[in-house]
Amino acid sequence: MQSSDKEIVSKVQHKIDFKTKPLGALGQLEEIALKIATIQQTLSPELTNPHLVVFAADHGIAKSGVSKYPAEVTPQMVLNFVYGGAAINVFCKQNGLNLKVVDAGVNFDFEENLPIIRQKIGYGTKSFLTDSAMAMDELEQCLAKGRELVNQISAENCNVIGFGEMGIGNTSSASVLMSKICQLPINECVGRGTGVDDEGLKHKISILTEAINFHGNINAPFEILSTFGGFEIAQMVGAMLQAAENKMLILVDGFIATSAFLVAHAIEPNILDYAIACHQSDESGHKKMLNYLNISPILQLSLRLGEGTGCALAYPLIQSAVNFLNEMASFESAGVANAVDSSSVNSKQSAVIN
Repeated sequence: MQSSDKEIVSKVQHKIDFKTKPLGALGQLEEIALKIATIQQTLSPELTNPHLVVFAADHGIAKSGVSKYPAEVTPQMVLNFVYGGAAINVFCKQNGLNLKVVDAGVNFDFEENLPIIRQKIGYGTKSFLTDSAMAMDELEQCLAKGRELVNQISAENCNVIGFGEMGIGNTSSASVLMSKICQLPINECVGRGTGVDDEGLKHKISILTEAINFHGNINAPFEILSTFGGFEIAQMVGAMLQAAENKMLILVDGFIATSAFLVAHAIEPNILDYAIACHQSDESGHKKMLNYLNISPILQLSLRLGEGTGCALAYPLIQSAVNFLNEMASFESAGVANAVDSSSVNSKQSAVIN
């Protein structure tokens, strides 16, 4: 941490501690407020023009029967996003987030007049059961396109951005990324995804075990991503890295988005300073991902939809964290007696307000 960061942390923490409340009484909201103020290097942070970007792509591994749904659902859901019928549309509209939909590699040609950001690398990845999901030059294109898009959004006075995804088969990709980055056995990383039954889960684990054994010892983040990733996941990685470089607040969604964040973190560990985990997914491996990153989610609602829905649902609470820091009275301004002096504030003892 730079000296300027240490200085602002101290000042923001003092401002939080002297609000008209017991010490720590706003819990995780205080941690969020401190993070956002530190990112923006100010005692009065703002959230401006919030965006939620949904990246969509198809996966070759889906042909191996790892999902309950056919690959045709990917373009169908992209059209649902475009026409405003998905959960993410409802929540973004409700909470004032600007939604953008990206074709990162869907196996479908969308009509030119549709409001889709066209960043198609290919018509889905290859099956990593028998080949690398993408070539290294395709990965480089993904990273570059993700970065470029974030720069365009940042130029629109946006300083907070969340990421969602859509792609049949992408929980399989995310599971292997998790296994390789967190160095966990694949059976501890695989969940039911779109809702496969017990036999489907056993088959999914078997297929992914076979794929991992086929590729052998792969440990470098970029190689892991090119071998097992998806075009949408890889573009998210580039986007997240650029968002951190632009000092934007990054809203991390569920299992697939967190797998992208795991790779981004392996590339640039300091990205954690710019990120908030919005929720803990009901996908079995997500809690272990968050534990690996040592971050606590805002919400735990048994969600497993993806699309960035956790980001959109958590956003009002993130706004609340900023608003209390900016608008809540201090003991001095409110004329409220404070039974705690500065030394005891610093030691985090409890304040009592009568």
